[in-house]
Amino acid sequence: MQGSETMPRQSAYTAFWLFSARDRRPDWSNEEREEACRSIHDVIARNSPGVELRGAYVTTGLTAGVELILWLIADDAAAFQKLGVALRRSPLDDSMTMETVYLGIASTSQYDPNHGPAFLRGVPPKQYLSVYPFSKIPAWYLLSFEMRRELMIEHGKMGQEFPTILTNTVNSFGIADQEFIVALEDDDPATLVKMVQRLRAAAVREYTQVDTPIYLGLRKDLGQALHETI
Repeated sequence: MQGSETMPRQSAYTAFWLFSARDRRPDWSNEEREEACRSIHDVIARNSPGVELRGAYVTTGLTAGVELILWLIADDAAAFQKLGVALRRSPLDDSMTMETVYLGIASTSQYDPNHGPAFLRGVPPKQYLSVYPFSKIPAWYLLSFEMRRELMIEHGKMGQEFPTILTNTVNSFGIADQEFIVALEDDDPATLVKMVQRLRAAAVREYTQVDTPIYLGLRKDLGQALHETI
C-alpha cells in the first residue's frame, strides 16, 4: 500500500469485465483457434480507441465460475460500450459470456487529496489481482467527516505495513449495486492474505456491509490469456 504522492492523473473511469466459458463452445481446429485469438486481440489492442487495457487476468483454478478478467481504463465511459459491442461481434462471444461488470470512476481520496488508486498514479500492474465489490452500512455516512477521516487514517496506516501491495479503490455510487470496487495487486497472493487479515482489526471494519464475492486472477499477456481461456 502506498503513501501520499502527487497524482499525475486526477480521475478516470475503470471497468472490470469478468467472463465465463459458455456451456457450448466452438469445436475449433488449432488454426481456427489461432485466428480467433488474433481477431479478439486485434479488437482489444488495436481497435478500441480511448480504452486502455491495464491487464488480462486468467482466473481458471483460482476462482470458480469465471475464466478471464479484463481490467480497462478510459476517460469516457461510452468507450467501454463501444468496445463491448465490438467484442460481441468477435469470436470471443462464441466461447465466452460476460458474467459481471464492475464499473466505476477513480479519483483522489476525499480523506487525502494526494492519495488515490495506484493505476491513476501510473504504477505498473503486479502479477495477481484480487477484485471485489464493497459497500458500507448506512451508519457510516451518518458519522462526521472528521470521524470517518480518523478511522480511514488508522486503516491506511495498518495497510502501509504491506508496502508491496498496490491498492485501487473506485467509486460506483449510483451506477452499480456496490458503492465501491476494491482492486488489490501484488506478486504474491500470500501477501494479500496477510494484509486483509491484518485489516480485519481496523475499527472501520464494523461499518462494512458487503465485500464479496472476491475474484483472484493471474496477469498474463493478452494473447496468452486468450489462448488459455477461449
